[in-house]
Amino acid sequence: MQPTNDIMNPIQLQQQTRRHFFRDCGVGVGKIALASLLAEGLIPSSATAAETPSPFAPRATHFPATAKRVIFLFMAGAPSQLDLFDYKPKLAELEGKPIPPSVIQGQRYAFIQPDAAVLGPRFSFSKHGKCGAEIADVMPHLAQVVDELAIVRSVHTDLFNHSPAQLFVNTGSGVPGRPGMGSWLSYGLGSEANDLPSFVVLKSGGSLSGGAAMWSSGFLPSVHQGVPFRSQGDPILHVANPAGYDARAQRESLDLIRSLNEQQFNSVGDPEIETRINAYEMAYRMQSRAPEMMEFSQEGQETLDLYGAQPGEPKAVFANNCLLARRLVERGVRFVQIYHAGWDHHSNVEGGVRGQCAKTDQACAALIVDLKRRGMLDDTLVVWGGEFGRTPMVEASAALGRSMGRDHHPQAFTMWFAGGGIKPGIAYGRTDELGFHAQENPVHVHDVQATILRCLGLDHSRLTFRSQGLNFRLTGVEEHEPVHALLS
Repeated sequence: MQPTNDIMNPIQLQQQTRRHFFRDCGVGVGKIALASLLAEGLIPSSATAAETPSPFAPRATHFPATAKRVIFLFMAGAPSQLDLFDYKPKLAELEGKPIPPSVIQGQRYAFIQPDAAVLGPRFSFSKHGKCGAEIADVMPHLAQVVDELAIVRSVHTDLFNHSPAQLFVNTGSGVPGRPGMGSWLSYGLGSEANDLPSFVVLKSGGSLSGGAAMWSSGFLPSVHQGVPFRSQGDPILHVANPAGYDARAQRESLDLIRSLNEQQFNSVGDPEIETRINAYEMAYRMQSRAPEMMEFSQEGQETLDLYGAQPGEPKAVFANNCLLARRLVERGVRFVQIYHAGWDHHSNVEGGVRGQCAKTDQACAALIVDLKRRGMLDDTLVVWGGEFGRTPMVEASAALGRSMGRDHHPQAFTMWFAGGGIKPGIAYGRTDELGFHAQENPVHVHDVQATILRCLGLDHSRLTFRSQGLNFRLTGVEEHEPVHALLS
């Protein structure tokens, strides 16, 4: 059948659209837009999609890198730094008394009044290791590896509600739509693996306030988006072939789909078509690789016991994820984000923290031990922390059924770092005697992000992507710097 005058093929439509653009959009605007497109490389050349370099091809760094990969242990809900890492005897002395008004200075809180009574530390603290760092007794395993850690007690953030604060740590913005840190690293560095994603997400402990926006690729090409792996069963849904569909049929189908996608790319030049091509090919390669990742039997009982891992056991998901993270980075994955929810203790902070430490402490320490004995800790950066801290004041509400809890506290909280060019066995930053404000060497969340990028050889101010006429970066537009005192 011959096409009618009312129907145009894609090439005719593309030509018509261009003629319309240059004829009707104004001479000045048209020239400016054309120059912008040429500068950003958005007009397709005569090259086909098959000839386009892989978006995961390794890229040069700005500086010599001390880390090749990152495992970020994100404790969603905000752990209480005052009950784990930042021991304050003054809080025990003042427990039950209102916090001094001079300390509060009009601060806002989510669920308590600023003049709420002081709540002392819920656990005993002891000094550990050669560095003498003080750690709460509910983290006995981490205490054994404290000489490998750099503990930063003076981190602060701009946001005090969970969803925007979680987004802020993970994407650099409290508003959804920005790329996750792993997406930035995938975009900036490429990948060392060709059969696994460059950015993998592992989850445990419940729902996340920030949601999937925390591992979105945002305005970056969607090929850099984080890929969630499941902790049991098929690691990725719909990767396995259905019954009766053999490898030959699959390969022939993928080749046909690729050919059609390449024709469309050559016609319209949409970079998302390249993403689609890469996604199909990556899924094909992962069909054999991803299930192998879940075969923990290769690890031996000693390693499983070290982590407390129990394949297929729901109560051991965090431990399984930590072991899986090591297996992923060992095979070239650039960034593994482990989200563990359940740290939001507005009531019974003592019981809540104790329970979460029982689930996470052993596996966090085991990850450090395991990486070190395999010779991987030197070039693997491990980061631990949440979205903000908890208040020195108690939260109690008969109406909400809450007592002996702590509210959100953005002014000061603790994170720790290990490996990947970080100085081991140090404590950095200090809060005041009530643990309220960062008093010495304050570290903003953007400084943390800049430090992570610096370990991977990237200048945070130069890792940018142009979108909607602006050059965006992970660390925002304000002046921030890596924490050089943490770098070895």
